[in-house]
Amino acid sequence: MNAPVLLFLVTEDWYFCSHRLPIARAARAAGWRVVVATRVREHGAVIEAEGFELRPIGLRRRSLAPWRECAAVMELLRLYWRERPTLCHHVAMKPVIYGTLAALLAGVPRIVNAIAGFGFVFSSNSLRARVLRGPVRLAYRALLAPRRVHVIVQNADDARAVHVLGVARDRIVTIAGSGVDTQRFMPCDEPPGPVVVAMVSRMLADKGVLELVAAAREVRARHPDVRVRLVGPLDPENPASLSETRLKDWVAEGVIEWCPGSTDVPGIWARSHIAVLPSYREGLPKALAEAAACGRPIVTSDVPGCNDVVRDGESGLLIPPRDGAALARAIIRLIEDPALRRRLGAAARVRAERLFAESEVIARTLAIYGEAPGS
Repeated sequence: MNAPVLLFLVTEDWYFCSHRLPIARAARAAGWRVVVATRVREHGAVIEAEGFELRPIGLRRRSLAPWRECAAVMELLRLYWRERPTLCHHVAMKPVIYGTLAALLAGVPRIVNAIAGFGFVFSSNSLRARVLRGPVRLAYRALLAPRRVHVIVQNADDARAVHVLGVARDRIVTIAGSGVDTQRFMPCDEPPGPVVVAMVSRMLADKGVLELVAAAREVRARHPDVRVRLVGPLDPENPASLSETRLKDWVAEGVIEWCPGSTDVPGIWARSHIAVLPSYREGLPKALAEAAACGRPIVTSDVPGCNDVVRDGESGLLIPPRDGAALARAIIRLIEDPALRRRLGAAARVRAERLFAESEVIARTLAIYGEAPGS
């Protein structure tokens, strides 16, 4: 008997590798044949080396040209007709909307939609975001309604938002992020030398980069030896992406350090004292869950997703969103109180083990998939 087909639809190959690879491995071990449909840039060979079947697609996150978007839906419809998946797992806004439409038209029996936060469209005040907000809500309301569609969200606020869109509560499952390997991300002592404040993220305005730069100026005025380090790539496909020129100007000014990326994320936290993410809204930020697992105290915004990782005063400090001055005060507080850093970091590790362990996320996701037919 042929193995049932699990088809992942994600916009970028790097995102599949960073956020869905462990789940795909577990699904394969459970008897699924795994197909990955994504835009292929730098990680196609990694996906194929895992033994998954790679299907390059032309879907682009930033595109809004009607003819191109119609072509993207038709490409997915042809793919689904050809692959005949037993279950489709769509991740993020465009895959959820376009993939669900194609899956419904193709008669896919089971559809799982992962809404990892409501992203740029719902967090930005730009004209583009405001124009898109209404149509996206209507699309979610229509496409998430069928009984064969289940929705994974990462925090209680998003669960309520999805329910308001008309999805029955029994088809909404809250899973805390994409999981952290708590054996790879281990706590360690603080490094010697000046305090390092680190942010691991794509370089997006709605991740709070502008607020962190403003805070860094205040922090360094009081503690000139402190280093504020941004680690993460540009993301030109995202409308909120910052420019390389702007980041290099801040580096030249001496206010921040910027590393466009690293595969050694545990090493980043081992070389840092404080983790920050002043984001405007998240699903559940993987970078903060990893920092918590490494026993680092966290400063983050009191917004959905971020405040699911941190309990204020227990495992980190929460600040109002879009408030660079409050961010600076919280960072300075941790710089000046090493004992508080150690206490918050130890509690963050305990919380990560209890709530964000990769094994728990995998088990709950496979439970949604159900037993592979014929396994």
